Amino acid sequence: MPKLTGKCALITGASRGIGAGIARVLAAEGAKIIINYRSNRDAAETTVAAIRAADGWAEAMQADIANVAEAKALVAAAAARFAELGQRLDIFIANAGVCTPNPLDKLDEAEFDHQFNTNVKAVLFGAQEAARSFGNAGGVILIIGSLNGRQPAAGAAIYSATKAAVAAITVSLAQELGPRNIRINTLAPGLTHSDLVDHFYKPEDFEKVAEMTALRRIGQPEDIGKTAAFLVSDDAGWITGEVITASGGLFG
Repeated sequence: MPKLTGKCALITGASRGIGAGIARVLAAEGAKIIINYRSNRDAAETTVAAIRAADGWAEAMQADIANVAEAKALVAAAAARFAELGQRLDIFIANAGVCTPNPLDKLDEAEFDHQFNTNVKAVLFGAQEAARSFGNAGGVILIIGSLNGRQPAAGAAIYSATKAAVAAITVSLAQELGPRNIRINTLAPGLTHSDLVDHFYKPEDFEKVAEMTALRRIGQPEDIGKTAAFLVSDDAGWITGEVITASGGLFG
């Protein structure tokens, strides 16, 4: 039996890239998926259609999770939708993220706020609302972080700081939520093909990074999806408060 049969998950920023990869894998493992998107409805519906074509269950919901009120409303709406099906929200995956690399002399306050609002504030308050929705039944929260959280890159000071922040949030909330049977972990991918990074990397850049990786290749969204599926499943029931790296052995 698929490991997530009977489970229901909300994934933020899941219309494409890593989020879509996670959605496809979790659906294949039996979970019902609500795919959140901010503006690209067509991409979200394409991912929904792919999941349904494989006999999975998925729907799309729009919300700009950088806005706390919208983030909370999204979680509540997802929980209500699953309740209509006689089920409950079991899994919240905070995947949505933004990254705009810039050297120090080109940084400004607006960009700082943009990245922290999406990558940190939305994660914290989304987790708050998810934990409330879980109630006494417990649940699982998974944050999609980044290897940059512990290996910051030049020109990515703000982004790296946001990913270090969510790692700290993970450890803190794991201790607070554990007694309520809520697990929380961060999954920190290495370089992975996605819209977020493909915009900034040239083919030769990917080749260089692949040579620095033990497995000699760049990650794919489904690689991250498979690790995510394990972390939100009962197979990982003894894992909480951890930052799990999935990088193919990127040590450079």
